Amino acid sequence: MKKTYYKFLLIFLVIATSPFFVRYLLKNKKIAFLNSIYFRLPIIINNEKKCLNYDALLDKTLDSTFSVSIIQNGSLISSYNEDKLKLPASNQKLFSSAYVLSKYKVNNNLRTSLLKGRNNNYYLIGQGDPDLSYSDIYKLLSYIKYNKNINFNIVEINSEYYWPKGWTNTDKNFYYGAPITTLAIESNNNYDNIYTLNKVIEKYLKDKYPYSNININNMNLKKLFYIRNTKEIYTLYSNPIISLLTLANSESHNFTAESLFKNASNTWNENIYDKLKNWLRMKGLPISNTNFADASGLSRDNKITTKLIALFLDKMRYSNDFKEYQSSLSLLGVRGTLANRLKDSDLSGKFFGKTGTLSNVFALSGYLYKYKEPLIVSIIQNSKYIDKNKAFNLLSEIYKLEKCN
Repeated sequence: MKKTYYKFLLIFLVIATSPFFVRYLLKNKKIAFLNSIYFRLPIIINNEKKCLNYDALLDKTLDSTFSVSIIQNGSLISSYNEDKLKLPASNQKLFSSAYVLSKYKVNNNLRTSLLKGRNNNYYLIGQGDPDLSYSDIYKLLSYIKYNKNINFNIVEINSEYYWPKGWTNTDKNFYYGAPITTLAIESNNNYDNIYTLNKVIEKYLKDKYPYSNININNMNLKKLFYIRNTKEIYTLYSNPIISLLTLANSESHNFTAESLFKNASNTWNENIYDKLKNWLRMKGLPISNTNFADASGLSRDNKITTKLIALFLDKMRYSNDFKEYQSSLSLLGVRGTLANRLKDSDLSGKFFGKTGTLSNVFALSGYLYKYKEPLIVSIIQNSKYIDKNKAFNLLSEIYKLEKCN
């Protein structure tokens, strides 16, 4: 323990006393161990560099409804309204998915389990697997044995936590605003309420054991002390975490983003996202005055800046999980929400990014590859008159510019 402490202290002192040398090593990503330490430390080694051609492009192209930040090799080379708080829409997933990746191994899974306790009590408990189906439920139920009395308990969160703050009533009526629950059938795309699941389970058990006394109960997830002495009968596993992260980022799947974050942060029984904000703070990122109201970006209460996004994406390049993180993003002209954009252009296959779309919001952020190291670009527009084409045209024009020296 002491050796580890002194090692971290030494690294911190080196970074604090030799910024130019360390900046050189980090800029060129020379030492993997140093990269990993830098990612964990609450500091940002970043300098601003004037690049007049980039500034001229932004000034010529944009109006006051836009914010843009561009980073090259750890230097902020151009910006426009970079400190102005904006609604990020699904660019929020850039933060929450990275948080999840920091808590899980990529081959981990979410679990849906059937447990058995005393007095022939069964418990169905899940972790919000977005692909859970009624066929899966029937498979779990098939492990229930005959008994004169069968008590079946569905463990679920309280309905007051189904939706994060800032999700509108209109959103809640559509699949992208489905409630976030631990036992969601097909991500609650056709959600009625928990009583639908009750009826399905009750019918299955009564059909299978017509002479048994079947009791179906709903149990609050907060009351887990009831299942301390239970035995696991059978467990179903979700697709690997990396697949779910790709679903959340590349396909911008809101339910998956929320479910993954709630599992990683152990916050199923609350709708507070301070853990995400504090995690970013501990990375040394500028989170003052920002607001994090959900993990998916559907909330109208989120407020962040393009500067925060760009600095975060830059710091992620030093994470041990960067390859997996980048691979979970959409790829321009190839896959995900960017599949049909600029397919036949020089940019096709060269921008790993995340879109964000709400009424009056469009966001586009990610890694633009023209040279060995990517340009990091974050663009957000908040306006009644959203112009997505302007954002993609700007990305194309940035790609055409000479490297900033």
